[in-house]
Amino acid sequence: LLRACYLLLAAGLGSEIWPALLNLSKSWELMHGVVLSMLGALSALSVLGLRYPLRMLPLLFFEMAWKVIWLLRVALPLWSTHHMDADTAQTAFACALVAIFPFLIPWRVVIANYVTAPGDPWTRRIAA
Repeated sequence: LLRACYLLLAAGLGSEIWPALLNLSKSWELMHGVVLSMLGALSALSVLGLRYPLRMLPLLFFEMAWKVIWLLRVALPLWSTHHMDADTAQTAFACALVAIFPFLIPWRVVIANYVTAPGDPWTRRIAA
């Protein structure tokens, strides 16, 4: 199931983002270029998740985090004041699909590797 999430990011997102990134005849405003570049990197790195689904879990965390932040900070205020246009509603729907990710993530692995496991040392220890 995790591989299906990475495949969705790699193929689904990639099919939307990479044609725009590879179209050299078009220029973008600063933030539009930043967004396309970040989403392109996300789709490219998702290919690694197909091979290493557990090692690439932070990529899914990033995907969930930015979408939840966008939904709460952008979409929800527009929706609650009845100012959501069709493009924003379409993006909100696409972002809301992230709601399935928490059910697919192996939380025992997450807790064992990211919560209870000892962290890496801040400094290098010199052997005596």
